[in-house]
Amino acid sequence: MANFNRPGGQRGRSARPSGPRPDAGPRIRKGAKGGEDKAIEVEGTVSAVLAGTMFKVKMTNGHEVLAHISGKMRKRFIRLVVGDVVRMEMSPYDTTKARIVFRVG
Repeated sequence: MANFNRPGGQRGRSARPSGPRPDAGPRIRKGAKGGEDKAIEVEGTVSAVLAGTMFKVKMTNGHEVLAHISGKMRKRFIRLVVGDVVRMEMSPYDTTKARIVFRVG
């Protein structure tokens, strides 16, 4: 039975038109101030394994950062050992911490 009390005369279908979106690009969630900055992707080598899935990672430029493993890697039980090359995401605001998102080798 159709609901005739919906605004706009829609019966059983959403008010959004079907088909591809006009902007059709990747969706970006906007923060409280209008936009969110992209994460910086860098590579490094695991230099120490710490407690609680935390790692010290030495980047190619010589800096050492504190990194934690991402949720998808935890879910898939990806293990990291000293010497593994990893890809990390860093915030442009705090370059001392990172999130490990991929194990290269």
